[in-house]
Amino acid sequence: MAKTALKWISIGLIGVVLGAGLAYLTRPAPPPVGVEGASVGDARPSLAHRDLNGDLASIDSFDGQVVLVNFWATWCGPCRREMPILQAAAEAHAGDLVVIGVAMDEVEPVSEFIASLGITYPIWVGQTDVSAAQRRWGNPAGALPYTVLVDAQGIIQWQHLGEVSQAQLDEALSLVF
Repeated sequence: MAKTALKWISIGLIGVVLGAGLAYLTRPAPPPVGVEGASVGDARPSLAHRDLNGDLASIDSFDGQVVLVNFWATWCGPCRREMPILQAAAEAHAGDLVVIGVAMDEVEPVSEFIASLGITYPIWVGQTDVSAAQRRWGNPAGALPYTVLVDAQGIIQWQHLGEVSQAQLDEALSLVF
């Protein structure tokens, strides 16, 4: 009797593993950026969220400036890894580039995390409103990190889904500087 039960349990486990593997291998790819919402060449959409002090901040206050918007979260490993690159860009192009981090998270973990990294560029925080903003900004999948470069005229010049490398960011910034 014990051998029969063990046999059926083994068959069940094999079925679960094969089913999970098949689901993983046949999952649809996330839609590419810019297919829904804004895309390269479009005017930037609106963007307004609460900052770490709870005050409403808007991208409109940066009209006439080059802006790099980075959607991220503290629980996102690639987001965490790219933040020092974004901070370095903000410092290297101080006065010419505004970097804005838009966290899909809670204020407390965001505040602690950016303090630990020495992030000084503006950080805005939200939840479902950040997801909606990402869709308007051309990221229908809502995957993180997601980064968009807007020129001084308010036109989207570059969109990137996934972790940004130094080389990718340098190439993107060469479009506006």
